[in-house]
Amino acid sequence: MPTPATTRIYNFSAGPAVLPLPVLEEAQRDLVSLPGVGMSVMEISHRSKTFEDLLNGAIEDIRALAGIPATYRILMLQGGATLQFSMVPMNLLGAGATADYIDTGSWADKAIKEAKKVGTVNIAATTKADKYTRIPAPGECTLTPGAAYVHITTNNTIEGTEWHTIPDTGDAPLVADASSDMFHGPMDVARFGLIYAGAQKNLGPSGVTLVIVREDLLARSTEALPIMLNYKVHAENNSLYNTPNTFGIYILGLTMKWLKAQGGLQAVARANERKAGKLYAEIDRTGFYRGTAQKDSRSVMNVTFRLPSEDLEKQFVKESTAAGLDGLQGHRSVGGMRASIYNAFPEDGVDALVAFMREFERKRG
Repeated sequence: MPTPATTRIYNFSAGPAVLPLPVLEEAQRDLVSLPGVGMSVMEISHRSKTFEDLLNGAIEDIRALAGIPATYRILMLQGGATLQFSMVPMNLLGAGATADYIDTGSWADKAIKEAKKVGTVNIAATTKADKYTRIPAPGECTLTPGAAYVHITTNNTIEGTEWHTIPDTGDAPLVADASSDMFHGPMDVARFGLIYAGAQKNLGPSGVTLVIVREDLLARSTEALPIMLNYKVHAENNSLYNTPNTFGIYILGLTMKWLKAQGGLQAVARANERKAGKLYAEIDRTGFYRGTAQKDSRSVMNVTFRLPSEDLEKQFVKESTAAGLDGLQGHRSVGGMRASIYNAFPEDGVDALVAFMREFERKRG
């Protein structure tokens, strides 16, 4: 009988995305009964010591991986990054205050629309006129004095751009949607007031949202908020006010252990840069393929490119899928191609794509 390793195709999907094979195999092995427990992780009580140990172990590994200071709380919530578009302003944007948002892509735009339902928003910079092909330069950002916070989207999944230098926001807490590049390399958490990320791209399965919040900001969460939308309540209850996504947290915990086994975030960053470098080199090699993001803003996680015509793009998707290279079609709002090469995506998958691209260009270029 073939092993899972020989039957798996290369999954370039933007999310839910590829998970580490060792994580899937361990979960498969222990799915029916956790060692020493006699029940599946999906059956045990979230109030049990077994699950609390799983949760706290994941939190400890997250803290160790990113060097997160003790002055930050780590929460495991639900609702995806989309719910955070509302929770962030509901908790941090007080009456009469202004929140600054830097608009760098489709998801940043969605976050802005939700924040405007809660309070006053200033768009401190936008690259919409450039079709979101770049990240704003520091001099383009007009920040509000005394802003409640400044919000950025660290990596733009759809457009394939990424912040390579974290902006200086002065005394205003920096809030980041890091859903599609969380833990793709080292990060200075102390530069941020709050970071949130849907797990389904780089951390684990869908259904878990990681929130890292500086403790002093919890004082802004008032009792007037709905209880499930209150960061302070979740922090006080260690993310266990209600039943969390127990299985998702379990897989996230296994993924954190896998990241540690790779050598930590420094080693992961080197692997990611190498993978992205190979793919961008092929895109730039002849001009048959055209990268859509400006070179100084290119994402390491989501590589976007076009072909000379839409007909060729359709053929590329058809043939690449048949060759076991799945999920390369770009987001429906922008078209083209997108290769999402997150932490768990194997380097030999990038090599396979590069080889396919060369052969496709040889036949059709």
